[in-house]
Amino acid sequence: MNQLLSLIEEIVRRHAAWTVNWHEAPTDPAGDVPWNAVERNHRMNFDLWHAEDVARREDLGPESVRDAKRIIDRSNQARNDAIEQLDVWLLQQLPPLNASAPLHTETPGMIIDRLSILSLKLYHMRIEADRESAPPEQRRRCLDKYQVLEEQFTDLQDSLKRLLAELGQGTRRFKLYRQLKMYNDPNLNPQLYNRQPSPR
Repeated sequence: MNQLLSLIEEIVRRHAAWTVNWHEAPTDPAGDVPWNAVERNHRMNFDLWHAEDVARREDLGPESVRDAKRIIDRSNQARNDAIEQLDVWLLQQLPPLNASAPLHTETPGMIIDRLSILSLKLYHMRIEADRESAPPEQRRRCLDKYQVLEEQFTDLQDSLKRLLAELGQGTRRFKLYRQLKMYNDPNLNPQLYNRQPSPR
């Protein structure tokens, strides 16, 4: 159990390092479990963050919005696949879960995903708080928001450690729920399976 708790601290450290490094250049992906899933999840959140920014630009034309949406869809699917892979791995590290223990509906993988997103928010909010071209009042507001994000980040990290301890003690359990996304499946999205073939 101590190994899992220290794992969380290493995940947090890697999230922060990857965020800095990826803004400068790509890095070689991790090849071992669970780090390949942790990195893929964070990379998808990183790509989602920047695609969402691009999608809000009105000066690049509709094609850029369409392309950003495609990136968002693919990244969301891969992000959720990585969360599931993380949860499968975590279940293998834990003793058999107590079926009578209270159910925690958010899985550890989902919480790690939230830590990833908060890591990105902290990085970008810090940039805005330090941006010299921004008005002083805006920078002050961003610094206030940064401090709130830091508190959320610490609380979430502590909550995940507590959940892992409770899972190990058998006083809490979680279920592995598949995300079952429908919009990417041409057999389940009516906009895709009802579309008319293009005229020749």
